[in-house]
Amino acid sequence: MSTKLALIPASTKMESNGDGASFDISSSATRTFLCLLTVADQLEQESLDVSIYGSADGATWTPKPLLKLPQQFYRGQAKMVLDLSLRPEIKLIRARWEVNRWGRGAPLPMFVAGLDLAEVPQMSRETPGRSAVAAR
Repeated sequence: MSTKLALIPASTKMESNGDGASFDISSSATRTFLCLLTVADQLEQESLDVSIYGSADGATWTPKPLLKLPQQFYRGQAKMVLDLSLRPEIKLIRARWEVNRWGRGAPLPMFVAGLDLAEVPQMSRETPGRSAVAAR
């Protein structure tokens, strides 16, 4: 059974920098996740940076992000893979976002976005291509 996590719930309105809730990934079989950042709305002349941080105990978080998604300026989606298979000490993950606005005008930055993670299923030891060829 694969795990699905909403590190940033869909349609979250972001007007300042912030952190999402932490999620326990210690029971993940593969510790590998497909990350999908969806920007549903935004203003002009602004940027959104989303990163994922990890922790062994929930109190101390990694000083640098485990994954930094591509900077966003417009509506759309960005996908990346977070592979923690070689980081067994990481038990918890959470998202952090930073918004920036430039140009003239008084409006604060504003993005409406969400970040979903889906655990990548474990690969079968047998390659389907070989079985299909052998069955002929």
